[in-house]
Amino acid sequence: MSRPDSKHTSIPSLPRRSRRGHKGTYGSVLGIGGSRGMAGAVVLAGRAALLTGAGLVRLAVPDPILETVAGYCPEYTTIPCPADEAGRFSLDALETLLTHAEHCTALFLGPGLGRSDKLDQLVSLFLQKISKPIVVDADALNALVVPPGISLRSIPGSLNSPDSLIMTPHAGEFARLRGEKTPPEEDMEARKSAAQEFAQQHNVLLVLKGHETIITDGKQLAINTTGNPGMATGGSGDVLTGMTAGLMAQNVLPIFEAVRLAIYLHGLAGDIAAEQLGEASVTATAILEAIPKAFHVSSRGKHGSL
Repeated sequence: MSRPDSKHTSIPSLPRRSRRGHKGTYGSVLGIGGSRGMAGAVVLAGRAALLTGAGLVRLAVPDPILETVAGYCPEYTTIPCPADEAGRFSLDALETLLTHAEHCTALFLGPGLGRSDKLDQLVSLFLQKISKPIVVDADALNALVVPPGISLRSIPGSLNSPDSLIMTPHAGEFARLRGEKTPPEEDMEARKSAAQEFAQQHNVLLVLKGHETIITDGKQLAINTTGNPGMATGGSGDVLTGMTAGLMAQNVLPIFEAVRLAIYLHGLAGDIAAEQLGEASVTATAILEAIPKAFHVSSRGKHGSL
């Protein structure tokens, strides 16, 4: 298990819930993702948002996978969207997505999305019209890269507060977004510099995932210390996406602090899963199931720092 570095500041924590609170008190998440063959990704993210405390979660998915997604979990609701012949979102889904986005407090976009030219257009057009906090991950990040020459699509929405657009790339996705190779894990100073420069240039909150995940809005910067190699498994990032949106939706912490906490708890859940199962057997579902214990351990003060 990773140990905290004393040079980092203490992690944020959620305030105690009000006895008078109700599901509307704790915000609503709109999750957008999934495609034929990749329904599990949006399911993992949706369940993670619920387990992280969001009052309501709705998943907008292509119509062909609606029943599959709905059947995984009874606590979130689903929204059918127009699909192409391959079972991915079609461009016709834009109006539906924008309508439902008006009624949430935070969003996530990307898990299991898939790729197509029309879908890339959909992602860009949607982000241009969104000002609420949104986590952009996976294929939604890849949709913002315009070949050839690899450059980031212009996103007017990102010209608002960097708190409005949270990008969560791994090293490969970050390289595509930047148009140059991501500095190696062992060169932390170069990674921090590249992350801060990118966040400042595009006015986003960047989460550069890795052995020590970097969180920066170009001015503030934090490095996570939880997590282990067992978390290098399919679906782990989808869980993080849902956790981040779930904490942001509650609107009880500044966005930067909510993102820091989500990343810390995600790594802590992975550490708990590794202690129970061994690193080789950690799965995204195991991380998901360890979220409640991660909250419990953190709330008792048995946590490190970020």
